Formats: sequence, structure tokens, C-alpha cells
Amino acid sequence: MHIKSIACALTLLGLAQVAHGRGVTPYLPLNLAPEVERQIEEVLILAGKPVMRRPIAAANVLDALPEACKVDRPLCDSVRSYLNRYMQKAGLTHAHAEAAATSDTVAPVANRRGMTTDDEWAASAQAYYQPSDYFLLSLGGVAHPDTTSPAGSYLSAGFEYAQLDVGYRDRWMSPLTDSAMLISTEAETMPSISISNYTPMTPLGINYEFFLAEMSESDRIVFEDGYTSGNPAIFGMQLGIEPFAGWSLSANRIMQFGGGERGGNSISDVLDAFFRPSSADNLSETEGAEFGNQAASITSRFLFPGKVPLAFYMEYGGEDTSRSRDLLLGNSSLSVGVDLPRILPDIGLTYEVSEWQNAWYVHHIYQDGLTNEGRVIGHWGAANRVTGDGVGAQSHMLKLTWTPSFGGFFEARYRTLANESYSGYDYTRMHDLSLRYSRDWKMLNFGAEIQAGRDVFGEDYQRFAAFVTYPPGGIERTPRGLTTQSSAKIGEYFVDAGVHTGELRTDLAASIPRTETSTTGGHIAVGVRRPISNRNDIGVRLDIDDLDGSMLLGVRAIDYRFRLNKKIALSLFAGAARYDLATPAYGIYTGAGVQWRDAFPKYDIGLEYRFADKIARDNLLPDDPPNDGSRNDAFYDASLLTLYVSRRW
Repeated sequence: MHIKSIACALTLLGLAQVAHGRGVTPYLPLNLAPEVERQIEEVLILAGKPVMRRPIAAANVLDALPEACKVDRPLCDSVRSYLNRYMQKAGLTHAHAEAAATSDTVAPVANRRGMTTDDEWAASAQAYYQPSDYFLLSLGGVAHPDTTSPAGSYLSAGFEYAQLDVGYRDRWMSPLTDSAMLISTEAETMPSISISNYTPMTPLGINYEFFLAEMSESDRIVFEDGYTSGNPAIFGMQLGIEPFAGWSLSANRIMQFGGGERGGNSISDVLDAFFRPSSADNLSETEGAEFGNQAASITSRFLFPGKVPLAFYMEYGGEDTSRSRDLLLGNSSLSVGVDLPRILPDIGLTYEVSEWQNAWYVHHIYQDGLTNEGRVIGHWGAANRVTGDGVGAQSHMLKLTWTPSFGGFFEARYRTLANESYSGYDYTRMHDLSLRYSRDWKMLNFGAEIQAGRDVFGEDYQRFAAFVTYPPGGIERTPRGLTTQSSAKIGEYFVDAGVHTGELRTDLAASIPRTETSTTGGHIAVGVRRPISNRNDIGVRLDIDDLDGSMLLGVRAIDYRFRLNKKIALSLFAGAARYDLATPAYGIYTGAGVQWRDAFPKYDIGLEYRFADKIARDNLLPDDPPNDGSRNDAFYDASLLTLYVSRRW
């Protein structure tokens, strides 16, 4: 059986379930209408609905409206009005045209399906026809100079627990809003077939998606003693849970394989390599032994519905595995974000940071890497380097939105990126600043955007664009604000301060003896938590420690607390750790503790045992240990006993 058999199997699985439950749902535009997307993100945060993948199903937003209406009726009415256009048998749901004056410098425009700063125009459109509850045809397209893509054109069939989508459907596998390490809209949309659910299943709230996509043709696929040309495939999945409202956890994986004369097209080969990568894929360093190129991530999103609501989310990823262990990610990445949709009644703030080690989006077999039509399929930052340069980088994004009382919608966004210094290329820090204003008039949304920056090669660029979009997307309402319900005490913010003592174990190379060092240092943390039952709380927390003279950052994706009685609470947590060395090292972060609540009014005292396990970095710098042939990475393990005082608000 060949690759087409996998597609046939997914098709039959979807069609076999057509006549059950709610029908198919259309998807909302992805990275095409910022005004609408901001409102929808806000509704989902207020309703306690974590978003783990995009495009967002229209049915999920509709289901979220009742809870959001309790907090902000005007916002709810605005989004409901937008969703009404999806409730007909057919309709035009999106149309956008823009014209721009540009500079000559060519730099990538983030998340615009291959667009560059010298493109003088762009257009997109989306329409649908739904003859029955269980079938839907979506027709769409995105165009800019030299590129026309049928993005948004696909056929859907099935029902709420098994929706089949065949065609050019966008895909974004991350809770982050500005970047995704595995798949985003940075490159042109690939033709694909997928099956997924939009209604969570079982009390655990299980969500899933499986897909198979075809990449653009590559002439640089290593095969035997030379090269072969062809279209590699990508097989991917997302499996997630939402055991209680407001927190979700997902495991994501993609695998690039096939193309030209490379084998491995049978279902058994694909599944073997996908689910047992260390034993069936990454067999050795020889090119012929590897089945394909894999990447994986673990993502989480936590919603805090307090007086100042927020979403906190993270993505911990790896490019292939390490030490022949399926669950130990190699060449890691860590992305963290916080979204405050209303730090003031009409102002929202989003901040996201991503960092990845070398080897992301490059591969010795697929020498064009994880790219489609010449652009990386994941994080926009990796498009800002020389093609094929396996260099790590760190990016930041800060976005400020404002819905003023006089009408319209402002969005200011700043992006910056720094590639690591060990690259053979002389990169500089990239800066990108954009300012956008739009306003509804009758049935359209008019606006303008100014973008200016300096790329990683030190070249300046500018772009000024005017645009018109259908449907209108502004929130034309006065006043805007929260109802009294949102002011209720739903959770708490807290800050910790204390000290730790423990042990740091260092394993620099196979030829160098391991060392153990005692360590003592300061500890601070900041976090939020909220109750989910009479005795159970969940939250998130950022820990910062001085570990042997370098900073250890711990990101608690889930911070669980069980209140044993009024005074004593027990805790468990899990997440990811970053160790700030010459180049960053990443690993798993876990621990447990006990807390004496209200030792003094508003103050708690805690004792925790924390583990930062298999924190890894590749030996890349001149003073790092040389590669001895068996491994080229260093590992660090820390176990810390921490005493701290916590102040709550």
C-alpha cells in the first residue's frame, strides 16, 4: 500500500461517520482579518475556551458566546453578528484587497503565506456552500505578485467528532498567536487531507487531528549515492485533552518523508517511523538508515478569568529525538506567551517569545528542509536567515491593540529576532515595526498599515499599504467594559521569594567524566491560580533561580494544588526549563511541594523539591568539547530543595 492508501483510509473513516451528531463546521479566516481575530480571541478567553490549533472552528466560537455574553454583552453581540454569515446555505465570508508602496529591499512578511515586503498588492477571498449539515464546500484563494494559492479551498464531510477536510486548508499547530514551531501560515498552504473533531470527547475533553499533506517539489532529496527529485509528504497529528474548562494540553508531531525514489510509502512503514522514531527512523547517522525528518512539540494553554483576564501558553518542541529515546526531544525550542485582552477596558496587550536551538528546519536528507515553495513551514523567524543555515535564534513579539471611543481599531506590533553568533554568516538583529488602523464604513472595513524595519543582513525596508476588507470587523460600541460578574474574585495572583539548595550534575561529553556540584542560590517566581473545585486549584508559574552562577528559568505549564485543609496544601507541577549557558539548554521541569497557607494574612510559606531533567545543548562553540563520534551534546540535571514565602493578591 502506498501514500495514497493513507489518504483513502482517512477519507473512508470520515465518510463512514457522516450521519451522526452535529454536522461539519466552517473555519474562520486565519491571519487575514486582524480586527475579527482579536474579537474572537477575546470571546474565547472570556468563555474559558483554550485554542490549541487554528483555523478556529466557527462552531467553537458559537458555543463560547453564552459564557462570554455574561462578561461583555457588546463584544458578544459583535461576534454573533459576524458569525451570522456562516449560518446560511451559502455566502461570502471574507474578501480583502490591498495596494502598497514599497522599498526595494526584499524581506519576509511574517505569517502571510510567502509574501515579501516588496509585494505591491495582495488579495484574498473566502466563500462557502453547504448543501446539508454534513457536507460543506469552501472556495478561497490568496494572491500576491508571483504567487496565487487556492488557500481556503476544501471539501468537508462528516460530523462533530470526525470531520474530514480535503483540499487547501490552512493549518496552525500551536496556541501561540504570532508563531508556531511545526506548521503555521508562514509558507504557502499545502494540499492536504485531514480528519479531526471540533467537539471534545469524553470527560477528559479529548481533541484530535490527523493529516497528510504534500510539499512542493524538491531536487535536493538525498537517495543512495546521489539525489532524487520529488514531492515529500508530511504526516502529522495533534492529540489533546481539556479535562476542565480553561486549561488544555496537546502533543503534536509531524514527519516529512518520501519524495522521488525514496521508499517508505506503506502505512506500516509510516506508522512505525512516526510512533517509534528512535528505533524505526533515527537509526544511525547514515543517511540511508533514516526514514524521514521529524519534529514534535508539547503545548499548553491556561486561561485566567479574573478582573484582568489573561491567557498564558507555551510550546516546548524538539527536532528529532535525543539519546535514542522516543520521549526525549533533541534540538529543543521553547515558546511562551501571555495575552491580556483588556489591561484597560479598550486596550489589549500580547507578548510572545520563542527560542530554538540549531537544526530546526534543516536536514541532511531533505536538504531544502521543512520548507514549502522556498519558505519554512513553521516559525517566521527561521525565514530570516540564509537558506539551509542550521542556526538557533531568539524572537520577541509585542502587540498592542486599542479600540478607541471614536471608533475603529488600532494595532501596533513590534517583532525582533537575533540569530546565534556561532553561525558562519554575519547576521545582525532584525527589527520590524508595524502600525495599522481600520474602521468600518457601511458594509466594508477600510484601513492602512505602515511597516518598517531592518532585516538580519542590515538592510532597511518600508511598506505602506491601504486596504479594504469585507466583512466589517470593528467594534462600534460605546461604552465598552466588563459586567459586574467579571469583577468577582475568581482566582489570585502571587509572587514568591526564597532560596534553594541542591545538586547540579554535568555530563559534557561521553569522553569526559560526569561531575556533581552542590549549589545554593536565590529563587523568585510569579504566577496565577484559580480554583476548579472545592479543594483543587490549577495555575501557571514562572520560576527564576540562580543556578551555579547562571539563570535557570522554569515554566510551569500546569501548577496543581490540592488544599488538604484550611492550612495545608500539596502541589505538583510539570513544564519546561531553560538554562542560560553560552548557548541555551532546555529540558523537562517537574516537582512537588507542601504549603502552609496564611501563615500570615496574605502570605504563604512553601517547601518544594524541583527537578530540571536532561537539560541539553549541542556542543557548537570553539571551547566546547569536540564531537567524539557517539554524541555531540551536553546534559545538565538539577535537583533543588526550595523554601519560599508567597504573597497573594
